[in-house]
Amino acid sequence: MDRRKFIKQSCSLCVLASSGMLAGSLASCAAGLQVYKTKIAGKKITVPISQFANSDFRLVQPENLFYNIGLKKEKDGSYTALLLRCTHADNQLTQTGNGFKCTLHGSAFDQEGRVITGPAERPLKRYSTEVVSGNVIIHLTD
Repeated sequence: MDRRKFIKQSCSLCVLASSGMLAGSLASCAAGLQVYKTKIAGKKITVPISQFANSDFRLVQPENLFYNIGLKKEKDGSYTALLLRCTHADNQLTQTGNGFKCTLHGSAFDQEGRVITGPAERPLKRYSTEVVSGNVIIHLTD
């Protein structure tokens, strides 16, 4: 096989593989998961509790933050906020039925952010939260 044909076939395979991963990501979004888009103010994100009227989980997309935050309402009324960034390769995670998955190398995390499948070894970053005046406040400080 000549060089030109090899490069053309290789590029075609990359495009097909990329579009397959993109289609998988878009399919997971099409499952009805709504994204709450908001701004960061003073290292805090405010999410109205009304966002949880139909679901105990909300994907939060803060402006100027590369990664989404998974915000879950717990049975006791508290909220858990996880940065959806793979701790192995800094890739955006997608939600699965029982947690979160990295499409880059296959790391999987449970709903509490603990590693289920490597290569990731560290749990997801967790942000502290509080409820104030009908809003969930996510504190982005370490």
